[in-house]
Amino acid sequence: MDKINVGLCGLGTVGTGVVKVLQDHQEHIKHKLGCEIEIRKVLVNNMDKQRDDIIDRDWLTNDPSELVEAANIDVIIEVMGGIEDTNKLLETALKNKKHIVTANKDLMAVHGQKLLRLAKQNHCDILYDASVAGGIPILRSLSDGLASDHIQKIMGIVNGTTNYMMTKMTDEGLAYDSVLKEAQNLGFAEADPSSDVDGLDAARKMTLLANLAFKMELHLEDVNVTGIRNLTQEDIQFAENLDYTIKLIGIASMHNGKAEVSVEPTLLPKDHPLALVKNEYNAVYVYGEAVGETMFYGPGAGSLPTATAVVSDLMEVVKNIRLGISGNTYIDPQFDRQLKEDHEKYSRHFIRFEVDDQAGAFQEITNIFSEHEVSFAKILQLPSDQEKTAEIVMVTHKISREQLLKSMAKLEGLAIVKRLISHYRVDGEE
Repeated sequence: MDKINVGLCGLGTVGTGVVKVLQDHQEHIKHKLGCEIEIRKVLVNNMDKQRDDIIDRDWLTNDPSELVEAANIDVIIEVMGGIEDTNKLLETALKNKKHIVTANKDLMAVHGQKLLRLAKQNHCDILYDASVAGGIPILRSLSDGLASDHIQKIMGIVNGTTNYMMTKMTDEGLAYDSVLKEAQNLGFAEADPSSDVDGLDAARKMTLLANLAFKMELHLEDVNVTGIRNLTQEDIQFAENLDYTIKLIGIASMHNGKAEVSVEPTLLPKDHPLALVKNEYNAVYVYGEAVGETMFYGPGAGSLPTATAVVSDLMEVVKNIRLGISGNTYIDPQFDRQLKEDHEKYSRHFIRFEVDDQAGAFQEITNIFSEHEVSFAKILQLPSDQEKTAEIVMVTHKISREQLLKSMAKLEGLAIVKRLISHYRVDGEE
């Protein structure tokens, strides 16, 4: 086959970047693959919109059937986003024997396993490395480069918007609301930032990472998610005083055949590699039984980084077509879906609360923690802004989530405890 014809769905930032990469690198791509890649059709919403000069207007259509049902198109690249309508479009494409490359983490987190099985049934490939961490080849690294290892844990900064915001809050002492507004003005955050700041975007990406790493079919609803809306400068300063940095971290781990996946603000030691990742950059830290600790770092979004990942997947699809091995990338999950219960989820925790500043108060609090076998690595007690009260900050040793929840429930029932202000996971000290 001397030429592979492509249908491109979506011509926004990433779609335009895909066209640019294919045009700018066409000689390199042809040399690498031994054949040309040609864009035949591009699906857009608005046919009349002004486009970049690199776009051939003869490509444009607003009719999906001109891509997914066209006999002369071999591969569909999907970079338009959306879930349900896009899922139907890609199902049709696969049934018509079109290979798929997508950067759509929302779609893959919700319907990915079903689409992968459908691709296998139709002897097609579906690759989605660009859906997580932009230009970082983390999915391919898990499925290929680390395939022989047993992955025990993944920790990642996989949302550039929140990492940019938390960098500003930490380094410049800015409040959440002002940092969010700045991120929106710069185009890092959407007008409705919920998906980013509430942790849903990161949760979708961690679902995909955990599925690959643990060879288990996990679902988006299996992820415990806490965003950054309630994070305050006081929390950041207390963490700083205890030699930690707070980041929104996705964590996936498996032990004794059971998995745990979460996205939450997490305290990391200041010298941990993830604590040093700034602004909109992403990084994924992988713990393998054989390889030990590895980290993948790079731009997590943007036109050309993401487009580069898309085109790399496209090149992999073309290689498989030419070798006659398409449709063999998907392997059924090796392990049944099993999730850890609260008594099996162990980590350290940062707990901050306000109490009456009176004799015996601290003893009452420590009695409750002792009752639930909770011990502490670090403790701070400071005067509160309120008269006759004090703030206590504690960092526990490793305890179960069950111990944490029971202790906190008991604390809230104490008359001397005015309020539980915040609590966060502490990690990265293995």
